[in-house]
Amino acid sequence: MTKPYVHIPLDEENRSISGYFTLEREVRLPYEGKEVLYTVGTGVMDSSCCGFGGCAYAMVPGFVVTWKEKKDLENRDISMVEPISDQESQKQLSKIIRKKEGVTQVNFL
Repeated sequence: MTKPYVHIPLDEENRSISGYFTLEREVRLPYEGKEVLYTVGTGVMDSSCCGFGGCAYAMVPGFVVTWKEKKDLENRDISMVEPISDQESQKQLSKIIRKKEGVTQVNFL
């Protein structure tokens, strides 16, 4: 099953009630004859009532089916991806991405 992935602009602060996150880069990683899309970013809690903190993370939308094939109403690129639900693939990819990027979290969409 494929799903649209709307590309979030890089190096742009996205605020929330407790802080913000910034995507630093998108990576297309070859994996078992396919290509995995993941993003690397930083999350910062700087306006939370519970204190301050932050982390580096990666988000994995899935395997690339089509790359930036169209745009949404806000002129953001849209790719089609196949989410990765296989637990063993998630485990292997998490290990690869953590080692390559030095992030503390890898989340699969």
